[in-house]
Amino acid sequence: RFSGTFVGNAESTSPPAAASPPTVAAATLPAVPTIPVVPTIVGVPNTVAESVLNPNEVKPPASGTRKARVLYDYEAADSTELALLADEMITVYSLPGMDPDWLIGERGNQKGKVPVTYLELLS
Repeated sequence: RFSGTFVGNAESTSPPAAASPPTVAAATLPAVPTIPVVPTIVGVPNTVAESVLNPNEVKPPASGTRKARVLYDYEAADSTELALLADEMITVYSLPGMDPDWLIGERGNQKGKVPVTYLELLS
């Protein structure tokens, strides 16, 4: 046999029904940290990310470059991209933080982002 009362027992004492919990002013609540939201527009490049990953200003890594054969012609959408011609050979590499669907491609002294789907990566 157990002694004492259980939670939910009708005989337990509780505050009168008319009593309500004390109200706390909003100013006394602890501040909740907020995360700043940076608005983005689909199709408009993020100028901060673009300035960090400007392919014309980056140097290729000491290792990690590969040769690639271009599978299809590709017309560059802007000055950060490299136009491609089918069957040409280029050197490619990736940069930290870069979209995995893109690589940096180099042909002679030209450099720019290229879509991975247009390339056959070679050893």
